[in-house]
Amino acid sequence: MRSPSEYNKNVQIDLHIHSTASDGTLSPLEILRLACSLKLGAIAITDHDTVAGSKEALALGIPPSIKFLTGVEISASAPPSFSCPGSIHILGYALNTDDPVLNQTLKELQQARKNRNPRILKILNELGLHLTLNEVRQEAGECQLGRPHIARIMVIKGYVQSIDEAFDKYLGKGKLAYVDKYRLDCARAIEIILGAGGIPVLAHPFLIQARNDEVLEDLIIILTKMGLKGLEVYYPRHPTEQTARYAEIANRHRLLITGGSDFHGSLTPEIKMGSGRGNLFIPYAIYERLVNKG
Repeated sequence: MRSPSEYNKNVQIDLHIHSTASDGTLSPLEILRLACSLKLGAIAITDHDTVAGSKEALALGIPPSIKFLTGVEISASAPPSFSCPGSIHILGYALNTDDPVLNQTLKELQQARKNRNPRILKILNELGLHLTLNEVRQEAGECQLGRPHIARIMVIKGYVQSIDEAFDKYLGKGKLAYVDKYRLDCARAIEIILGAGGIPVLAHPFLIQARNDEVLEDLIIILTKMGLKGLEVYYPRHPTEQTARYAEIANRHRLLITGGSDFHGSLTPEIKMGSGRGNLFIPYAIYERLVNKG
């Protein structure tokens, strides 16, 4: 008979999941059901700039077979000394979802997202790509409307062949229809997560596109001084050698290691919950260390 610790070695988790509360296509209930069917040991719903997905999951009741962490993913601006092409994403885990400062700040960020969409559509229309806000709302359904939904309509209407092409040509940073948005600075994002009793973690470091590992490590040192507690080491788009490198950096700076698929449902059908592109395995011990904060 295997001991609990031996059993847990074979159990995987997923701590980066998006629901219909932001830009995922599965509801919190559907996420819980899928996690059960996949026999995941622990999950976190980390919606963009909202804890509504986590709140809904808690209200529904978490199945006894799964451990659950409340979560959020906040888009923040890079520190002044660090140059990057987009946002720095800060994940927050084990938050008090009723924290008033957290909720007021997230409300402001959500409004900034809403204000951005009509501006993007105006530019696309001026470029001859005729999309309406109503079309995008219908595509988004219950989701928080954002660029991925605009990209989906662009594909449906034949303006581009894929969501990636929509971002590469029009919607990505510096592209024809890109519109910047209001962001918190990193220090404030980390402060708000800590204030809500949460654990701030730097998301998908490979996507930050630092010039090299040394520059990235300098950024991590700056963020650690601000109160950062962890680094998302396991991620579908992290090359194997970089995963090992990120683990080394995290251990050197005594940061918690986390990981997740960044699951969005049918928006990114190649990414599966728990397993990413099929080769992602995040051990249950990651969850245990996180809840015990090291």
